[in-house]
Amino acid sequence: MRLRLTPQDDSFYELFAATGTILVEATTVLAEVLGSDQARREELARRMEEIEHAGDESTHAVMRRLNSSFVTPFDREDIYQLASRLDDCLDLMQAAVDLVVLYRVGALPAAVSDLVQVLARQAELTRAAMPRLRAPADLADYWVEINRLENQADAIHRRLLAALFNGEHDAITIMKNKEIIETLEEAADAFEHVAHTVETIAVKES
Repeated sequence: MRLRLTPQDDSFYELFAATGTILVEATTVLAEVLGSDQARREELARRMEEIEHAGDESTHAVMRRLNSSFVTPFDREDIYQLASRLDDCLDLMQAAVDLVVLYRVGALPAAVSDLVQVLARQAELTRAAMPRLRAPADLADYWVEINRLENQADAIHRRLLAALFNGEHDAITIMKNKEIIETLEEAADAFEHVAHTVETIAVKES
């Protein structure tokens, strides 16, 4: 454990915790989009845009604090990377919602909901982990589970693509669904990148 001789700015923990809560809100909207009609999806897309703006503001608050703090709880580059990767998770989920609305797709394959459930669990774990950054070495259970969930998302992704290319769908349907599915899988990857950043912080702080 590093010996710190000067006061540090602990507000970063609160800012990251706020972002974690925003991510959970986003997965709730994402899940609702799947079972909604086009009109409701458009309404939910506007709600997701509001959530994304809140996430951007949270990220900007971290950056402003980073620029004004003399002593930080862990390395500046790791704070920057963590904020950026949390923002990536939110951006990708919003992108998936936008694609569903813009492409005016009907019912998505049933297994898409399994992928969204993985994202919801990753978001919940991330929200719970952020206040625990004060003791990052105790977060091994978090990054191990996030990695397991990302592997699960990969498996769901492969099954979805296999079903999509089974010869029963036209080219336009394949194109639209494939882009949505791959964006959701990228969101699961982004949550894993957050966990890798937390693991890096833990190694440095040990």
